[in-house]
Amino acid sequence: MLSDVYVIIVAYNATQWLEECLQSVSKYQVIVVDNNSSDGTKDLIKKNFPQVNLIEQSENLGFGRANNIGLSRALSSGAKHLFLLNQDAWILEGCVDNLVDLQKKNPQYGVLSPVHLNAKKDKMDVMFSKHISFEYNPYFLSDLVLKKEQKDLYDFPFINAAAWLISRECIETVGGFDPIFFHYGEDINYCSRVRYHGFKIGLSVDNYIVHDRETRKHNLENFTKAYLDYKERNYKVRFASITTPISDELKRKLAELKKDILKNILFLRWKEAHFYFTELTMIRRIIPEIIKSRELNMRKGKHYIN
Repeated sequence: MLSDVYVIIVAYNATQWLEECLQSVSKYQVIVVDNNSSDGTKDLIKKNFPQVNLIEQSENLGFGRANNIGLSRALSSGAKHLFLLNQDAWILEGCVDNLVDLQKKNPQYGVLSPVHLNAKKDKMDVMFSKHISFEYNPYFLSDLVLKKEQKDLYDFPFINAAAWLISRECIETVGGFDPIFFHYGEDINYCSRVRYHGFKIGLSVDNYIVHDRETRKHNLENFTKAYLDYKERNYKVRFASITTPISDELKRKLAELKKDILKNILFLRWKEAHFYFTELTMIRRIIPEIIKSRELNMRKGKHYIN
């Protein structure tokens, strides 16, 4: 068992995938942070995977905060390379070992990702494919199509955090996930911080995970609480990114919402007017939180890691 490589998995009602997920990483030190599952996840781990370091929570902390707990435990145990893996994913042969070797040879890459396949392993995961498009790196797909020699690593500004290898140096410089995000958005924020502090994010095209999520759909209806939560997350992603200024864009957005409120009042569209007023109130509420987040994340340090 490799003593300086730790796999961290955040679990929440994960019995559907956990056997395959944990079996795939059984040769490593594994930490599972359980977000108060109610489907037997904890019992499954205790019975079938007693070697796993299970950290039980009394509430659902979300993805980022739970990962921070796992990262803290791994760092205090001497981890030099930390592999974050989704509960609904599993690695294929050699994936983690190869990524660790690549990171040792290329320490400027704070985050490395394998290729994400769908559950059938007959094509790439749909959302993953959007993050590695021509827009973000024209050479990856061009080299593939033109049958040129593939590079060991391709740089991208963002790859979703279903399977990240993060170096200890990166975490000690950038910190953990920002707790202003509960679930979704935290990996986008983290990648912006990684780049800000001088590290790269790389894709290794010769290593693979399976990510079983294609059948899950997320439909949002306009002017609902869920839609407002979605917008709040997106505002935090945009305005908390330390790679871009926020003042002018924020002023424009506030002015735009005030116009939307007045326009809908004039046309007696009370539901829409109320929603835009709630959205405006929400932005004003999160501005201090975002400013504090930006100020902290611009500084180097193990932020959010105990």
